[in-house]
Amino acid sequence: MLKNLYIKNFTLIDQLNIDFREGFSVISGETGAGKSIILGAIALLLGSRADSKQIKTGEKKCVIEAHFDLSRYDFEAFFTDNAIDFEPADTILRRELSDNGKSRAFINDSPVSLQAMRTLGEQLVDIHSQHQNLLLQQENFQLNVLDIIADNSPQLKEYTQAFELYKQTEKELEALKSQLVREREDEEYTRFRFEEISRAQLKKGMQDELEQEEQALSHSEEIKTALFDAEGRLNNDDNGIVSQMKVAVNSLRSIEKVYPKVSDVAERLESANIELKDIAAELSAFMEEIDFDPARLEDINRQLDTIYSLEQKFHVASVDELLDVQEQLRQKLNNIESGDDTLNELQTKLDQQLVQTKELAARLTEQRTKAARFVENEMKQRLAPLGIPNVRFAVTLAPKNMSADGSDSVQFMFSANKNAPMQPVGQVASGGEIARVMLSLKAMISGKTKLPTIIFDEIDTGVSGKIAQKMALIMQEMGNNERQVISITHLPQIAALGTSHYKVEKEDTPDGTRSRMRELSDNERIAEIAQMLSGADITEAALQNARDLLAANNSL
Repeated sequence: MLKNLYIKNFTLIDQLNIDFREGFSVISGETGAGKSIILGAIALLLGSRADSKQIKTGEKKCVIEAHFDLSRYDFEAFFTDNAIDFEPADTILRRELSDNGKSRAFINDSPVSLQAMRTLGEQLVDIHSQHQNLLLQQENFQLNVLDIIADNSPQLKEYTQAFELYKQTEKELEALKSQLVREREDEEYTRFRFEEISRAQLKKGMQDELEQEEQALSHSEEIKTALFDAEGRLNNDDNGIVSQMKVAVNSLRSIEKVYPKVSDVAERLESANIELKDIAAELSAFMEEIDFDPARLEDINRQLDTIYSLEQKFHVASVDELLDVQEQLRQKLNNIESGDDTLNELQTKLDQQLVQTKELAARLTEQRTKAARFVENEMKQRLAPLGIPNVRFAVTLAPKNMSADGSDSVQFMFSANKNAPMQPVGQVASGGEIARVMLSLKAMISGKTKLPTIIFDEIDTGVSGKIAQKMALIMQEMGNNERQVISITHLPQIAALGTSHYKVEKEDTPDGTRSRMRELSDNERIAEIAQMLSGADITEAALQNARDLLAANNSL
Protein backbone atom coordinates (compact mmCIF):
# COMPACT_ATOMS: atom_id res chain seq x y z
CA MET A 1 0.00 0.00 0.00
CA LEU A 2 0.99 3.62 -0.49
CA LYS A 3 2.26 4.97 2.84
CA ASN A 4 3.62 8.38 1.95
CA LEU A 5 3.77 10.71 -1.02
CA TYR A 6 6.34 13.51 -1.36
CA ILE A 7 6.14 16.04 -4.20
CA LYS A 8 8.41 19.03 -4.74
CA ASN A 9 8.25 21.67 -7.50
CA PHE A 10 5.67 19.83 -9.61
CA THR A 11 3.41 22.21 -11.62
CA LEU A 12 1.47 24.15 -8.92
CA ILE A 13 2.85 22.24 -5.93
CA ASP A 14 5.76 23.78 -4.02
CA GLN A 15 6.11 20.93 -1.59
CA LEU A 16 3.74 18.21 -0.44
CA ASN A 17 4.46 15.52 2.12
CA ILE A 18 1.45 13.47 3.14
CA ASP A 19 0.79 10.06 4.70
CA PHE A 20 -1.92 7.68 3.49
CA ARG A 21 -3.90 5.10 5.48
CA GLU A 22 -5.07 1.56 4.96
CA GLY A 23 -8.57 0.70 3.80
CA PHE A 24 -10.83 3.12 1.96
CA SER A 25 -9.86 6.80 1.77
CA VAL A 26 -11.42 9.71 -0.08
CA ILE A 27 -10.02 12.87 -1.65
CA SER A 28 -12.22 15.88 -2.28
CA GLY A 29 -11.68 19.38 -3.54
CA GLU A 30 -13.14 21.90 -5.92
CA THR A 31 -12.71 21.47 -9.66
CA GLY A 32 -9.30 22.83 -10.65
CA ALA A 33 -7.90 22.63 -7.12
CA GLY A 34 -5.15 20.27 -8.24
CA LYS A 35 -6.41 16.72 -7.82
CA SER A 36 -5.34 15.85 -11.35
CA ILE A 37 -1.89 17.28 -10.59
CA ILE A 38 -1.43 14.81 -7.75
CA LEU A 39 -2.59 11.97 -9.98
CA GLY A 40 -0.13 13.14 -12.63
CA ALA A 41 2.68 13.02 -10.08
CA ILE A 42 1.74 9.47 -9.08
CA ALA A 43 1.56 8.51 -12.76
CA LEU A 44 5.15 9.71 -13.21
CA LEU A 45 6.20 7.39 -10.39
CA LEU A 46 4.48 4.55 -12.20
CA GLY A 47 6.60 5.16 -15.30
CA SER A 48 4.58 7.56 -17.44
CA ARG A 49 6.36 9.89 -19.84
CA ALA A 50 7.86 13.02 -18.29
CA ASP A 51 7.76 16.58 -19.63
CA SER A 52 10.03 19.36 -18.38
CA LYS A 53 6.98 21.69 -18.55
CA GLN A 54 5.70 19.86 -15.46
CA ILE A 55 8.44 21.50 -13.37
CA LYS A 56 7.14 24.45 -11.34
CA THR A 57 7.88 27.74 -13.06
CA GLY A 58 11.24 29.14 -12.02
CA GLU A 59 12.59 25.85 -10.63
CA LYS A 60 15.26 23.63 -12.16
CA LYS A 61 14.16 20.23 -10.88
CA CYS A 62 11.13 18.45 -9.47
CA VAL A 63 11.16 15.38 -7.26
CA ILE A 64 8.38 12.85 -6.65
CA GLU A 65 8.87 10.11 -4.11
CA ALA A 66 6.55 7.49 -2.64
CA HIS A 67 6.94 4.94 0.13
CA PHE A 68 5.12 1.61 -0.14
CA ASP A 69 4.52 -1.20 2.32
CA LEU A 70 4.75 -4.45 0.36
CA SER A 71 5.13 -6.80 3.30
CA ARG A 72 1.79 -8.51 2.54
CA TYR A 73 2.55 -9.00 -1.14
CA ASP A 74 4.96 -11.20 -3.07
CA PHE A 75 7.32 -8.86 -4.91
CA GLU A 76 10.69 -10.36 -4.02
CA ALA A 77 11.18 -11.94 -7.46
CA PHE A 78 11.05 -8.55 -9.20
CA PHE A 79 13.76 -7.12 -6.95
CA THR A 80 15.94 -10.21 -7.29
CA ASP A 81 15.64 -10.21 -11.09
CA ASN A 82 16.60 -6.52 -11.23
CA ALA A 83 19.38 -6.73 -8.61
CA ILE A 84 17.65 -4.24 -6.29
CA ASP A 85 17.65 -4.44 -2.49
CA PHE A 86 14.25 -5.65 -1.29
CA GLU A 87 12.83 -3.67 1.62
CA PRO A 88 9.19 -4.86 1.81
CA ALA A 89 8.22 -2.68 4.78
CA ASP A 90 9.49 0.49 3.11
CA THR A 91 9.92 0.30 -0.66
CA ILE A 92 10.81 3.70 -2.12
CA LEU A 93 10.12 4.86 -5.67
CA ARG A 94 11.58 8.20 -6.76
CA ARG A 95 11.47 10.13 -10.00
CA GLU A 96 13.53 13.25 -10.69
CA LEU A 97 12.91 15.57 -13.62
CA SER A 98 15.35 18.33 -14.66
CA ASP A 99 14.59 21.43 -16.71
CA ASN A 100 16.90 20.12 -19.45
CA GLY A 101 14.37 17.37 -20.09
CA LYS A 102 16.37 14.58 -18.44
CA SER A 103 14.54 12.18 -16.16
CA ARG A 104 15.96 9.73 -13.63
CA ALA A 105 14.21 6.87 -11.87
CA PHE A 106 15.17 5.11 -8.62
CA ILE A 107 13.85 2.13 -6.69
CA ASN A 108 15.21 1.87 -3.16
CA ASP A 109 17.88 4.42 -4.17
CA SER A 110 19.10 2.18 -7.02
CA PRO A 111 19.02 3.82 -10.48
CA VAL A 112 16.70 1.87 -12.77
CA SER A 113 15.40 2.13 -16.32
CA LEU A 114 12.01 3.69 -16.94
CA GLN A 115 10.82 0.31 -18.17
CA ALA A 116 11.73 -1.29 -14.82
CA MET A 117 9.93 1.53 -13.01
CA ARG A 118 6.88 1.03 -15.23
CA THR A 119 6.90 -2.76 -14.70
CA LEU A 120 6.88 -2.38 -10.92
CA GLY A 121 4.46 0.55 -10.99
CA GLU A 122 1.86 -1.46 -12.90
CA GLN A 123 1.91 -4.00 -10.08
CA LEU A 124 1.67 -1.39 -7.29
CA VAL A 125 -1.06 1.06 -8.25
CA ASP A 126 -4.04 1.06 -10.60
CA ILE A 127 -5.30 4.56 -11.39
CA HIS A 128 -8.82 4.32 -12.77
CA SER A 129 -9.53 7.62 -14.49
CA GLN A 130 -12.66 8.49 -16.42
CA HIS A 131 -11.03 7.81 -19.78
CA GLN A 132 -10.45 4.22 -18.65
CA ASN A 133 -14.19 3.67 -19.03
CA LEU A 134 -13.46 3.59 -22.76
CA LEU A 135 -11.73 0.26 -22.12
CA LEU A 136 -15.18 -1.32 -22.06
CA GLN A 137 -15.25 -0.87 -25.82
CA GLN A 138 -12.00 -2.81 -26.25
CA GLU A 139 -12.15 -6.56 -26.70
CA ASN A 140 -8.69 -7.16 -25.21
CA PHE A 141 -9.81 -5.54 -21.94
CA GLN A 142 -12.88 -7.78 -21.77
CA LEU A 143 -10.78 -10.84 -22.58
CA ASN A 144 -8.31 -9.85 -19.87
CA VAL A 145 -11.16 -9.70 -17.33
CA LEU A 146 -12.15 -13.26 -18.21
CA ASP A 147 -8.56 -14.46 -17.94
CA ILE A 148 -8.15 -12.85 -14.52
CA ILE A 149 -11.34 -14.51 -13.27
CA ALA A 150 -10.33 -17.83 -14.85
CA ASP A 151 -6.92 -17.56 -13.16
CA ASN A 152 -5.41 -19.18 -16.23
CA SER A 153 -2.01 -17.43 -16.41
CA PRO A 154 0.00 -20.70 -16.62
CA GLN A 155 -2.27 -22.09 -19.35
CA LEU A 156 -2.25 -18.79 -21.25
CA LYS A 157 1.55 -18.64 -21.08
CA GLU A 158 1.82 -22.24 -22.31
CA TYR A 159 -0.55 -21.49 -25.19
CA THR A 160 1.26 -18.27 -26.15
CA GLN A 161 4.60 -20.07 -26.29
CA ALA A 162 3.11 -22.86 -28.41
CA PHE A 163 1.45 -20.32 -30.73
CA GLU A 164 4.71 -18.40 -31.18
CA LEU A 165 6.54 -21.63 -32.07
CA TYR A 166 3.78 -22.52 -34.53
CA LYS A 167 3.97 -19.09 -36.21
CA GLN A 168 7.76 -19.29 -36.33
CA THR A 169 7.61 -22.70 -38.04
CA GLU A 170 4.94 -21.42 -40.41
CA LYS A 171 7.21 -18.51 -41.31
CA GLU A 172 10.14 -20.88 -41.87
CA LEU A 173 8.01 -23.08 -44.13
CA GLU A 174 6.83 -20.16 -46.26
CA ALA A 175 10.39 -18.85 -46.52
CA LEU A 176 11.65 -22.29 -47.58
CA LYS A 177 8.92 -22.60 -50.21
CA SER A 178 9.82 -19.19 -51.66
CA GLN A 179 13.51 -20.05 -51.55
CA LEU A 180 13.01 -23.34 -53.37
CA VAL A 181 10.90 -21.67 -56.05
CA ARG A 182 13.68 -19.14 -56.70
CA GLU A 183 16.43 -21.76 -56.58
CA ARG A 184 14.61 -24.14 -58.95
CA GLU A 185 14.04 -21.32 -61.41
CA ASP A 186 17.81 -20.71 -61.36
CA GLU A 187 18.85 -24.37 -61.08
CA GLU A 188 20.31 -24.63 -64.61
CA TYR A 189 22.34 -21.44 -64.17
CA THR A 190 23.47 -22.50 -60.68
CA ARG A 191 24.62 -25.88 -62.00
CA PHE A 192 26.50 -24.22 -64.88
CA ARG A 193 28.34 -21.90 -62.49
CA PHE A 194 29.17 -24.77 -60.13
CA GLU A 195 30.58 -26.94 -62.94
CA GLU A 196 32.54 -23.98 -64.32
CA ILE A 197 34.44 -23.65 -61.07
CA SER A 198 34.70 -27.42 -60.60
CA ARG A 199 36.44 -27.86 -63.99
CA ALA A 200 39.28 -25.66 -62.78
CA GLN A 201 40.10 -28.32 -60.12
CA LEU A 202 41.05 -25.64 -57.62
CA LYS A 203 42.90 -26.28 -54.37
CA LYS A 204 43.72 -23.99 -51.45
CA GLY A 205 47.04 -22.14 -52.00
CA MET A 206 47.10 -23.18 -55.65
CA GLN A 207 47.29 -19.65 -57.05
CA ASP A 208 50.36 -18.67 -54.99
CA GLU A 209 52.20 -21.86 -55.98
CA LEU A 210 51.46 -21.38 -59.69
CA GLU A 211 52.45 -17.72 -59.63
CA GLN A 212 55.78 -18.55 -57.95
CA GLU A 213 56.51 -21.34 -60.44
CA GLU A 214 55.59 -19.06 -63.35
CA GLN A 215 58.06 -16.46 -62.11
CA ALA A 216 60.82 -19.07 -61.83
CA LEU A 217 60.26 -20.46 -65.34
CA SER A 218 59.97 -17.03 -66.93
CA HIS A 219 63.35 -15.99 -65.48
CA SER A 220 65.10 -19.38 -65.63
CA GLU A 221 68.22 -18.21 -67.56
CA GLU A 222 68.67 -15.19 -65.30
CA ILE A 223 68.25 -17.36 -62.19
CA LYS A 224 70.59 -20.08 -63.47
CA THR A 225 73.32 -17.54 -64.33
CA ALA A 226 73.15 -15.96 -60.89
CA LEU A 227 73.26 -19.36 -59.17
CA PHE A 228 76.24 -20.50 -61.32
CA ASP A 229 78.15 -17.32 -60.53
CA ALA A 230 77.47 -17.53 -56.80
CA GLU A 231 78.34 -21.23 -56.63
CA GLY A 232 81.52 -20.65 -58.62
CA ARG A 233 82.74 -17.90 -56.35
CA LEU A 234 82.30 -20.21 -53.39
CA ASN A 235 83.59 -23.44 -54.86
CA ASN A 236 86.35 -22.50 -57.35
CA ASP A 237 89.15 -25.03 -56.87
CA ASP A 238 91.97 -22.50 -56.60
CA ASN A 239 90.49 -19.11 -55.73
CA GLY A 240 87.05 -20.02 -54.36
CA ILE A 241 86.03 -18.70 -51.00
CA VAL A 242 85.70 -22.22 -49.59
CA SER A 243 89.29 -23.11 -50.66
CA GLN A 244 90.68 -19.84 -49.36
CA MET A 245 88.92 -20.27 -46.00
CA LYS A 246 90.38 -23.79 -45.73
CA VAL A 247 93.86 -22.30 -46.22
CA ALA A 248 93.11 -19.66 -43.57
CA VAL A 249 91.98 -22.33 -41.11
CA ASN A 250 95.15 -24.37 -41.68
CA SER A 251 97.30 -21.27 -41.11
CA LEU A 252 95.66 -20.58 -37.76
CA ARG A 253 95.85 -24.21 -36.69
CA SER A 254 99.61 -24.12 -37.30
CA ILE A 255 100.17 -21.53 -34.58
CA GLU A 256 97.68 -22.85 -32.01
CA LYS A 257 100.39 -24.32 -29.78
CA VAL A 258 102.47 -21.15 -29.68
CA TYR A 259 99.54 -18.78 -29.73
CA PRO A 260 96.48 -20.46 -28.15
CA LYS A 261 94.30 -17.37 -28.47
CA VAL A 262 93.63 -18.20 -32.14
CA SER A 263 91.98 -21.54 -31.32
CA ASP A 264 88.53 -20.01 -30.85
CA VAL A 265 88.86 -17.96 -34.03
CA ALA A 266 90.01 -21.02 -35.95
CA GLU A 267 86.98 -23.01 -34.78
CA ARG A 268 84.61 -20.24 -35.76
CA LEU A 269 86.25 -19.91 -39.15
CA GLU A 270 86.10 -23.67 -39.66
CA SER A 271 82.36 -23.63 -38.78
CA ALA A 272 81.78 -20.82 -41.25
CA ASN A 273 83.65 -22.79 -43.90
CA ILE A 274 81.43 -25.83 -43.32
CA GLU A 275 78.33 -23.61 -43.64
CA LEU A 276 79.65 -22.10 -46.90
CA LYS A 277 80.29 -25.59 -48.30
CA ASP A 278 76.67 -26.49 -47.48
CA ILE A 279 75.46 -23.32 -49.16
CA ALA A 280 77.54 -24.06 -52.24
CA ALA A 281 76.04 -27.56 -52.40
CA GLU A 282 72.51 -26.17 -52.06
CA LEU A 283 73.16 -23.67 -54.86
CA SER A 284 74.40 -26.49 -57.05
CA ALA A 285 71.18 -28.42 -56.34
CA PHE A 286 69.13 -25.33 -57.26
CA MET A 287 70.92 -25.21 -60.62
CA GLU A 288 69.90 -28.79 -61.27
CA GLU A 289 66.24 -27.87 -60.58
CA ILE A 290 66.17 -24.88 -62.88
CA ASP A 291 65.40 -25.99 -66.38
CA PHE A 292 63.42 -23.94 -68.87
CA ASP A 293 60.29 -25.91 -69.87
CA PRO A 294 58.13 -24.00 -72.40
CA ALA A 295 55.34 -26.56 -72.23
CA ARG A 296 55.12 -26.34 -68.44
CA LEU A 297 55.16 -22.53 -68.57
CA GLU A 298 52.34 -22.58 -71.11
CA ASP A 299 50.31 -24.94 -68.89
CA ILE A 300 50.86 -22.72 -65.83
CA ASN A 301 49.81 -19.59 -67.70
CA ARG A 302 46.68 -21.38 -68.93
CA GLN A 303 45.73 -22.35 -65.36
CA LEU A 304 46.39 -18.84 -64.07
CA ASP A 305 44.31 -17.31 -66.88
CA THR A 306 41.44 -19.60 -65.86
CA ILE A 307 41.80 -18.58 -62.20
CA TYR A 308 41.98 -14.85 -63.00
CA SER A 309 38.95 -15.14 -65.28
CA LEU A 310 36.92 -16.95 -62.62
CA GLU A 311 37.93 -14.44 -59.94
CA GLN A 312 36.80 -11.56 -62.14
CA LYS A 313 33.57 -13.31 -63.07
CA PHE A 314 32.62 -14.16 -59.48
CA HIS A 315 33.93 -10.88 -58.02
CA VAL A 316 36.45 -12.46 -55.65
CA ALA A 317 40.19 -11.99 -55.10
CA SER A 318 41.55 -15.46 -54.38
CA VAL A 319 41.20 -19.17 -55.02
CA ASP A 320 40.05 -19.63 -51.41
CA GLU A 321 37.13 -17.29 -52.06
CA LEU A 322 36.32 -19.15 -55.28
CA LEU A 323 36.21 -22.38 -53.29
CA ASP A 324 33.76 -20.71 -50.88
CA VAL A 325 31.54 -19.76 -53.83
CA GLN A 326 31.76 -23.31 -55.13
CA GLU A 327 30.64 -24.66 -51.75
CA GLN A 328 27.70 -22.23 -51.67
CA LEU A 329 26.62 -23.35 -55.13
CA ARG A 330 26.97 -27.00 -54.09
CA GLN A 331 24.77 -26.33 -51.07
CA LYS A 332 22.13 -24.69 -53.26
CA LEU A 333 22.08 -27.71 -55.55
CA ASN A 334 21.85 -30.04 -52.55
CA ASN A 335 18.94 -27.98 -51.19
CA ILE A 336 17.15 -28.24 -54.51
CA GLU A 337 17.65 -32.01 -54.61
CA SER A 338 16.53 -32.50 -50.99
CA GLY A 339 14.03 -29.63 -50.94
CA ASP A 340 10.89 -31.75 -51.07
CA ASP A 341 12.08 -33.90 -48.17
CA THR A 342 12.86 -30.81 -46.09
CA LEU A 343 9.48 -29.31 -46.96
CA ASN A 344 7.69 -32.48 -45.92
CA GLU A 345 9.57 -32.60 -42.60
CA LEU A 346 8.77 -28.96 -41.86
CA GLN A 347 5.12 -29.41 -42.87
CA THR A 348 4.83 -32.41 -40.54
CA LYS A 349 6.34 -30.36 -37.72
CA LEU A 350 3.92 -27.52 -38.44
CA ASP A 351 0.91 -29.87 -38.46
CA GLN A 352 1.94 -31.32 -35.09
CA GLN A 353 2.38 -27.85 -33.62
CA LEU A 354 -1.01 -26.79 -34.97
CA VAL A 355 -2.70 -29.73 -33.27
CA GLN A 356 -0.98 -28.93 -29.97
CA THR A 357 -1.77 -25.21 -30.22
CA LYS A 358 -5.44 -25.91 -30.98
CA GLU A 359 -5.65 -28.23 -27.97
CA LEU A 360 -4.23 -25.53 -25.72
CA ALA A 361 -6.58 -22.94 -27.26
CA ALA A 362 -9.54 -25.22 -26.62
CA ARG A 363 -8.49 -25.55 -22.98
CA LEU A 364 -8.41 -21.74 -22.72
CA THR A 365 -11.86 -21.55 -24.30
CA GLU A 366 -13.22 -24.01 -21.75
CA GLN A 367 -11.77 -22.03 -18.85
CA ARG A 368 -13.03 -18.74 -20.28
CA THR A 369 -16.50 -20.15 -20.80
CA LYS A 370 -16.72 -21.10 -17.12
CA ALA A 371 -15.38 -17.67 -16.16
CA ALA A 372 -17.94 -16.02 -18.46
CA ARG A 373 -20.83 -17.67 -16.63
CA PHE A 374 -19.36 -16.55 -13.31
CA VAL A 375 -18.96 -12.97 -14.57
CA GLU A 376 -22.54 -12.90 -15.82
CA ASN A 377 -23.98 -13.97 -12.46
CA GLU A 378 -21.63 -11.77 -10.45
CA MET A 379 -22.32 -8.67 -12.54
CA LYS A 380 -26.08 -9.11 -12.26
CA GLN A 381 -25.81 -9.37 -8.48
CA ARG A 382 -23.56 -6.32 -8.29
CA LEU A 383 -25.38 -4.07 -10.73
CA ALA A 384 -28.95 -4.62 -9.53
CA PRO A 385 -28.33 -2.95 -6.14
CA LEU A 386 -26.59 -0.09 -7.94
CA GLY A 387 -29.83 1.22 -9.42
CA ILE A 388 -30.12 -1.08 -12.45
CA PRO A 389 -32.77 -3.57 -11.19
CA ASN A 390 -33.63 -4.95 -14.62
CA VAL A 391 -30.06 -5.37 -15.73
CA ARG A 392 -29.12 -8.11 -18.13
CA PHE A 393 -25.48 -8.84 -18.61
CA ALA A 394 -24.02 -11.54 -20.85
CA VAL A 395 -20.56 -12.53 -21.98
CA THR A 396 -20.47 -13.94 -25.50
CA LEU A 397 -17.57 -16.01 -26.75
CA ALA A 398 -17.20 -16.59 -30.47
CA PRO A 399 -14.44 -18.45 -32.32
CA LYS A 400 -11.81 -16.45 -34.16
CA ASN A 401 -8.59 -17.20 -35.97
CA MET A 402 -5.89 -18.16 -33.52
CA SER A 403 -3.80 -15.25 -32.29
CA ALA A 404 -1.38 -14.64 -29.44
CA ASP A 405 -4.23 -14.53 -26.89
CA GLY A 406 -6.13 -17.59 -28.08
CA SER A 407 -9.02 -18.32 -30.43
CA ASP A 408 -11.83 -16.54 -28.58
CA SER A 409 -13.58 -13.31 -29.50
CA VAL A 410 -15.22 -11.81 -26.39
CA GLN A 411 -18.02 -9.27 -26.11
CA PHE A 412 -19.73 -7.93 -22.99
CA MET A 413 -23.45 -7.50 -23.75
CA PHE A 414 -25.64 -5.21 -21.65
CA SER A 415 -29.21 -4.00 -21.25
CA ALA A 416 -30.57 -1.85 -18.45
CA ASN A 417 -34.23 -2.37 -19.41
CA LYS A 418 -36.44 -5.43 -19.58
CA ASN A 419 -37.60 -5.06 -23.15
CA ALA A 420 -34.45 -3.59 -24.68
CA PRO A 421 -32.24 -6.07 -26.53
CA MET A 422 -28.75 -6.58 -25.21
CA GLN A 423 -26.01 -4.80 -27.12
CA PRO A 424 -22.27 -4.25 -26.59
CA VAL A 425 -21.93 -2.46 -23.27
CA GLY A 426 -19.73 0.32 -24.63
CA GLN A 427 -22.38 1.23 -27.19
CA VAL A 428 -25.57 1.31 -25.11
CA ALA A 429 -24.64 2.05 -21.49
CA SER A 430 -24.91 5.64 -20.27
CA GLY A 431 -22.01 7.38 -18.52
CA GLY A 432 -23.41 6.56 -15.10
CA GLU A 433 -24.08 2.95 -16.08
CA ILE A 434 -20.56 2.54 -17.47
CA ALA A 435 -19.14 3.89 -14.20
CA ARG A 436 -21.14 1.32 -12.25
CA VAL A 437 -20.15 -1.49 -14.63
CA MET A 438 -16.47 -0.59 -14.34
CA LEU A 439 -16.62 -0.36 -10.55
CA SER A 440 -18.33 -3.74 -10.39
CA LEU A 441 -15.70 -5.27 -12.67
CA LYS A 442 -12.86 -3.77 -10.63
CA ALA A 443 -14.41 -5.01 -7.41
CA MET A 444 -14.87 -8.46 -8.89
CA ILE A 445 -11.30 -8.85 -10.13
CA SER A 446 -9.55 -7.02 -7.28
CA GLY A 447 -9.50 -10.18 -5.20
CA LYS A 448 -7.81 -12.09 -8.05
CA THR A 449 -5.15 -9.47 -8.75
CA LYS A 450 -2.70 -8.82 -5.94
CA LEU A 451 -2.70 -5.08 -6.55
CA PRO A 452 -1.89 -3.16 -3.34
CA THR A 453 -3.47 0.21 -4.24
CA ILE A 454 -6.41 1.22 -6.44
CA ILE A 455 -7.23 4.89 -7.09
CA PHE A 456 -10.63 5.79 -8.52
CA ASP A 457 -10.73 9.20 -10.15
CA GLU A 458 -14.39 10.29 -10.00
CA ILE A 459 -15.76 6.80 -10.64
CA ASP A 460 -19.06 8.23 -9.33
CA THR A 461 -19.67 10.34 -12.45
CA GLY A 462 -23.33 10.28 -13.41
CA VAL A 463 -24.65 8.89 -10.11
CA SER A 464 -25.84 10.37 -6.81
CA GLY A 465 -27.82 9.66 -3.65
CA LYS A 466 -28.24 6.06 -2.57
CA ILE A 467 -26.49 4.71 -5.66
CA ALA A 468 -23.41 6.72 -4.77
CA GLN A 469 -23.55 5.34 -1.25
CA LYS A 470 -23.75 1.78 -2.54
CA MET A 471 -20.79 2.40 -4.82
CA ALA A 472 -18.91 3.70 -1.82
CA LEU A 473 -19.79 0.55 0.10
CA ILE A 474 -18.28 -1.51 -2.71
CA MET A 475 -15.07 0.51 -2.54
CA GLN A 476 -15.09 0.20 1.24
CA GLU A 477 -15.44 -3.57 0.89
CA MET A 478 -12.49 -3.63 -1.50
CA GLY A 479 -10.48 -1.59 1.00
CA ASN A 480 -11.24 -4.05 3.76
CA ASN A 481 -9.94 -6.95 1.63
CA GLU A 482 -6.21 -6.21 1.96
CA ARG A 483 -6.51 -3.43 -0.60
CA GLN A 484 -5.89 0.25 -0.24
CA VAL A 485 -8.63 2.07 -2.12
CA ILE A 486 -8.58 5.82 -2.69
CA SER A 487 -11.51 7.59 -4.32
CA ILE A 488 -11.45 11.13 -5.69
CA THR A 489 -15.03 12.29 -5.38
CA HIS A 490 -17.44 15.22 -5.40
CA LEU A 491 -20.25 13.29 -3.69
CA PRO A 492 -20.86 13.56 0.07
CA GLN A 493 -22.37 10.04 0.17
CA ILE A 494 -19.02 8.60 -0.94
CA ALA A 495 -16.87 11.01 1.09
CA ALA A 496 -18.71 10.06 4.28
CA LEU A 497 -17.75 6.40 3.95
CA GLY A 498 -14.01 6.91 3.82
CA THR A 499 -11.96 5.94 6.85
CA SER A 500 -9.69 8.88 6.01
CA HIS A 501 -10.54 12.09 4.21
CA TYR A 502 -8.08 14.32 2.33
CA LYS A 503 -8.74 17.67 0.74
CA VAL A 504 -6.96 19.33 -2.18
CA GLU A 505 -7.00 23.14 -2.12
CA LYS A 506 -5.68 25.90 -4.31
CA GLU A 507 -4.60 29.29 -3.02
CA ASP A 508 -3.38 32.45 -4.68
CA THR A 509 -0.21 33.97 -3.21
CA PRO A 510 2.01 36.90 -4.22
CA ASP A 511 4.34 34.31 -5.76
CA GLY A 512 1.59 32.64 -7.79
CA THR A 513 -1.06 29.96 -7.47
CA ARG A 514 -0.26 26.99 -5.27
CA SER A 515 -1.97 23.66 -4.76
CA ARG A 516 -1.79 21.68 -1.55
CA MET A 517 -3.32 18.59 0.04
CA ARG A 518 -3.98 17.79 3.69
CA GLU A 519 -5.77 15.20 5.81
CA LEU A 520 -8.92 16.57 7.46
CA SER A 521 -9.66 16.36 11.16
CA ASP A 522 -13.09 15.17 12.31
CA ASN A 523 -14.51 18.71 12.52
CA GLU A 524 -12.92 19.73 9.22
CA ARG A 525 -14.41 16.65 7.65
CA ILE A 526 -17.90 17.57 8.86
CA ALA A 527 -17.47 21.03 7.36
CA GLU A 528 -16.19 19.63 4.06
CA ILE A 529 -19.09 17.21 3.70
CA ALA A 530 -21.54 19.97 4.66
CA GLN A 531 -20.09 22.11 1.89
CA MET A 532 -20.44 19.21 -0.54
CA LEU A 533 -24.10 18.94 0.53
CA SER A 534 -25.07 22.61 0.45
CA GLY A 535 -22.48 24.48 -1.59
CA ALA A 536 -20.46 27.54 -0.59
CA ASP A 537 -22.81 28.69 2.20
CA ILE A 538 -22.59 26.15 4.98
CA THR A 539 -25.72 26.22 7.09
CA GLU A 540 -26.27 24.61 10.47
CA ALA A 541 -28.72 22.26 8.79
CA ALA A 542 -26.01 21.22 6.34
CA LEU A 543 -23.59 20.63 9.22
CA GLN A 544 -26.15 18.48 11.01
CA ASN A 545 -26.82 16.57 7.80
CA ALA A 546 -23.08 15.95 7.48
CA ARG A 547 -22.90 14.67 11.07
CA ASP A 548 -25.90 12.42 10.49
CA LEU A 549 -24.41 11.11 7.25
CA LEU A 550 -21.08 10.30 8.91
CA ALA A 551 -22.79 8.72 11.90
CA ALA A 552 -25.04 6.62 9.68
CA ASN A 553 -22.16 5.46 7.56
CA ASN A 554 -20.04 4.63 10.59
CA SER A 555 -22.81 2.34 11.81
CA LEU A 556 -22.89 0.39 8.52
